[in-house]
Amino acid sequence: MDSENGRSFELPGAKPHYNPDRPGQVQHIALDLALDIPNQRYSGTCTIRLNPVRSGIDCLTLDAVNLTIDSVKVGKNKQPFDYDGEQLHIHLKDATQSGNVLELAIAYANDNPQRGLYFIAPNEHYPDKPVQVWTQGEDEDSRFWFPCFDYPGQLATSEIRARVPKQLLAISNGELIETIEDGDDKIYHWFQREVHPTYLMTLAVGDFAELRDDWNGKPVTYYVEKGREHEAKLSMGKTPHMIEFFSKTFGYEYPFPKYAQVCVDDFIFGGMENTSTTLLTDRCLIDDRAAIDNRGTEALVAHELAHQWFGDLVVIKHWSHAWIKEGMASYSEVLWTDHEYGADDAAYYRLNEARSYISEDSGRYRRPIVTHIYREAIELYDRHLYEKGACVYHMIRRELGDEQFFATVHTFVNDNAHKTVETVDLLRAIEKATGRNLQFLFDQYVYRGGHPDYKVAYSWDGDSKLAKVTITQNQAKDGDTPLSKGLFDLKIPVGFGYVEEDKFQKLKEFTVRVHEKEQTFYFPLKEKPQFVSFDVGNHILKTVTLELPVGELKAQLAHDPDPVSRICAAIALAKKGTLETVKALSHALTHDPFWGVRAEVAGQLASIKLDQACTALVDGLKEKDARVRRAILDALGQVKTQASYKALKSVVEIGDPSYYAEAAAMRSLAAIATTPINGKSKEEKVIKLLKGVLESRAGWNEAIRSGAIAGLSRFKSSEAALNIILEYTAVGVPQPLRLAAVRALGAISTGQTSANLDRILDRLSDLADEAFFLTQVSVVSALGQMETTRAASILQSLSDRTPDGRVRRIAEEAVQRVLKNAGQDKAVKKLQEELDQLKKDNQDLRSRLEHLEAKAKS
Repeated sequence: MDSENGRSFELPGAKPHYNPDRPGQVQHIALDLALDIPNQRYSGTCTIRLNPVRSGIDCLTLDAVNLTIDSVKVGKNKQPFDYDGEQLHIHLKDATQSGNVLELAIAYANDNPQRGLYFIAPNEHYPDKPVQVWTQGEDEDSRFWFPCFDYPGQLATSEIRARVPKQLLAISNGELIETIEDGDDKIYHWFQREVHPTYLMTLAVGDFAELRDDWNGKPVTYYVEKGREHEAKLSMGKTPHMIEFFSKTFGYEYPFPKYAQVCVDDFIFGGMENTSTTLLTDRCLIDDRAAIDNRGTEALVAHELAHQWFGDLVVIKHWSHAWIKEGMASYSEVLWTDHEYGADDAAYYRLNEARSYISEDSGRYRRPIVTHIYREAIELYDRHLYEKGACVYHMIRRELGDEQFFATVHTFVNDNAHKTVETVDLLRAIEKATGRNLQFLFDQYVYRGGHPDYKVAYSWDGDSKLAKVTITQNQAKDGDTPLSKGLFDLKIPVGFGYVEEDKFQKLKEFTVRVHEKEQTFYFPLKEKPQFVSFDVGNHILKTVTLELPVGELKAQLAHDPDPVSRICAAIALAKKGTLETVKALSHALTHDPFWGVRAEVAGQLASIKLDQACTALVDGLKEKDARVRRAILDALGQVKTQASYKALKSVVEIGDPSYYAEAAAMRSLAAIATTPINGKSKEEKVIKLLKGVLESRAGWNEAIRSGAIAGLSRFKSSEAALNIILEYTAVGVPQPLRLAAVRALGAISTGQTSANLDRILDRLSDLADEAFFLTQVSVVSALGQMETTRAASILQSLSDRTPDGRVRRIAEEAVQRVLKNAGQDKAVKKLQEELDQLKKDNQDLRSRLEHLEAKAKS
């Protein structure tokens, strides 16, 4: 159990999970369905062709949850069965004979399904909502919409015949065999000839606009609500280029007869890679203004497309090995970024993947990537699976080199096409393609939790011309060994950078083996280097603290060719907190060639409480790149001065070309206005301003108005702000804005009066009764920020009755967090507040001293 960092991943009730015994090989699944959309029900037949693995089997057990089972037949003969609402036990009149294929025909119906298949329809509160039907199978939800052997180890061909009103389209896996008009209905018949697991079977029905593209003669189609065709091309138009790129990258031509992407309403994921037919949330559709600085949709499209190889062509045998597909799909976002935007963008993307995982590891739980101990498989779909998995793939690439890495990928995909795999199969592909054994890397990063936390110190001995570098593994305890899980044993490149006439010249590189808690290395050099680069290229998944002299950090920030190393230098410099470091960071804010470094520098400048840092940030608002402007606007929220207030207020009033930058300005303006500036309160003015935004700036995905709501939530003691937020939690408010308001109730709750806190809790209690997944997640987010046992009670009640494993898990985690917050010693909190004020006073004093010193030198 890896629970050293915070709470254990394994919650009460967790147990080992294994695939069930296999009665035979499912060869084919056929669904023949009639959808009664107005009444939100459907009926039909599920036919399963099974080749028994052995003779003498007289009972078959299928997964089938909350279905009405009318009959079961083998051929024309009815079979007796038992059904308990979760599993269908078929008692075969004639026991199986090995090699004799049998065909089960199960007639069934489903009224008002809650999972697996979803009916979307307009109502009195949302009259513009489209009429749609869509399915979602991963992880184990296919059993909620048809009887099946619902685990990923069974691969079969499939077909779906769906009867729908003739004005609607029905899209499914594979090829469209035929369409038949029958009165007011149309029957769509789709056939998937390549084997796949049940969780990848899908059906999507709606009055969609269809946009046609192609790749090498294969149809590439986009389905969206009518009127959103332009957004569809903006959002998904690069798909054919991506198919070409991934076909070459994975060494296997796109394997299915078509690729469709269907954008549906109220989808419960970002996207789902059903075989040849990906479903996407319609929230991913971007407009021209969002396209300025939104690459998230492009990354989502790349991620789901990469799954057509990793996940659909090569299928995991058990959920515990899901990192093989999710890690590679996430790493494919990095690969595409590199291809489309360059190495710096890819390195920065990978840094943020690592940060996402590290945040979960430090703040939520630590676990091995591969584990079969859980309550529900959906619990595995976390940042360890996706982002850490992506980082592990990159470390494999770093260890092998590009040529051997991609040879491994080609071998893995080609050897396992249309088969199931486990993690050991990836190790075998590495060995087959390269002769390398990377078990040591998997043991440290896949089969156990955590990562190394390094501290790096450096000094130069001019007499002996030796560079001394001391590396400490902070995560390890005295006496730890790699076998005891505390230490990591890795080879790490250390580089020494040389600069001449303010231009980078070269990096002298050495590789050292770091395997003890503390090691000191001496490097003979002809002359003193200008900077030190630890883990050249930053390929290792780690955290690191640089204890280097200011001069070396400044040189690294200015000249290290790797953007992640420059970011690390900026972080280390900011901790020095001097006027010298402000000057270096200010220069980088306007002169670094890469936008990601400039954005990171903005945040570091804000952490230094000197007037010059504020001046640099305000001046930086002239930045042309919207992503950097957004970072500067976010950073200014930490700088509570008249200058920052004026700059932010101007952006809020005038606007910004970027939705995200404009929203950031609103959040930051509110953060500043929570305390008086020059003795004057700005609270009333800012609340009025944000209220005006809410009344006048509806738009794409409610990005701007959600920023206003987030800003209002900063006024933790304001009843006026609370009243506005509560207003936007009402049913009928556009969903993205409503969800933002629900989450904001948690943020604003901590400073409200007891009476207002009761109003918040009453509202969240009512909202917790809503069935929509995203509403439940937002309610949990809000309640999890609170410090009252009543919040814990509402969370526990929601956890007990929700059908969704993700909601159940985050609600239970939130219960523990709330109970801990509610029990905190008030005296300790008061002491912390006094300490924070003392720090602020000291920072103000230092700022004045730095200013006087600067004037004296001028």
